[in-house]
Amino acid sequence: MQEKYQNLKIAQRWVLISSLAYVFLAMLKLVVGQMSHSATLLADASNNLTDILSSMAIIYGLHLARRPPDEHHQYGHWKAETIATFATSLIMLLVGGSVIYSSIKSILANQNSTPDIFALFVGLFSGGIMYAIYSHNARIAKKLKSSSLMAIAKDTRNDAWTSFGTSLTIIAANLNFPRLDNIVALIIGGLILKTAYDILSDSAFALSDGFDDDLLDEYIAAVEKIPGVERVHNIQGRTYGANIFVDIIIWVDPQMTVRESHHVTEKVESLLRRKFNVLDTDVHVEPWDVDYEPQRPNELNSH
Repeated sequence: MQEKYQNLKIAQRWVLISSLAYVFLAMLKLVVGQMSHSATLLADASNNLTDILSSMAIIYGLHLARRPPDEHHQYGHWKAETIATFATSLIMLLVGGSVIYSSIKSILANQNSTPDIFALFVGLFSGGIMYAIYSHNARIAKKLKSSSLMAIAKDTRNDAWTSFGTSLTIIAANLNFPRLDNIVALIIGGLILKTAYDILSDSAFALSDGFDDDLLDEYIAAVEKIPGVERVHNIQGRTYGANIFVDIIIWVDPQMTVRESHHVTEKVESLLRRKFNVLDTDVHVEPWDVDYEPQRPNELNSH
């Protein structure tokens, strides 16, 4: 359990480091975007501003998630991480909508501009920094199994693509295609909304105790290979932050002693923890009824 809390601290530290990079790049793009009259670069800066807000929300959520269980939160505060991710997606939706609104307004008003070529180098520099941050954070997120850090990493990858796209747009604008600047700013706004929607969907699914049925099928197949388990009668899974909790009902031989059935439950818990990194498993034992053939557990009732 201590390792889980340490992982949260590590994830929090890397999100903080990423947010400092966002601050620097956002300020750079705002200044250069204003000086070079680049709507695309300004839109890209707005995207980075959402990253700063998102990072702050994630950092606070990870801080809350590190609190140990108490009388009001007996399962711990793990879901604070998911709640922070959900709040982050709402912020991104607002900013993405704002960027799209400004872009459409400029297009309808025929307000085209030709950015200074200096903005090109800012876009390339920012894209390189963002992609390096994405690669590092994605690797750490996979190692820690941190959904919030992975969400930040994916958003950073989009930022890198956006910055590279900004550079291409600035080149096109200087080749007498000034309208393209506002059009790409519109695309960037759509990219922000798409990322926000993906993060919103994943976090809402987790907060509503949704769980991957394919993963449940893997649990069932593995558990039913354990000697003494006749069949998995029912199984439910839920997540608290990056942690998985499983409730499972297994059928065993009715003639099995209490001690023997207890050993079987320990094997189930050990298997799910070792093979699938399940943090907590609640195993309920029932006598095997050979005359009863129910549907598969995930067809009955799984979260």
